Amino acid sequence: MKKLVLAATLAATASTAFAGNMAEPIIEPAVIVEEASSSSTGGVLLPLVLLAVIAAVAAD
Repeated sequence: MKKLVLAATLAATASTAFAGNMAEPIIEPAVIVEEASSSSTGGVLLPLVLLAVIAAVAAD
């Protein structure tokens, strides 16, 4: 009976010792999400066009 308990104990401890593997861990690269940046000319273009139209109308 003692040998059976000893064998069961050794089998249980030996099986948990090799639960993992020795392979290198796979590290996934970080995902970087860049937001679309609008250029500053988008906000300036419309007022410049309106200014040019007003200047053209005032010149007549």
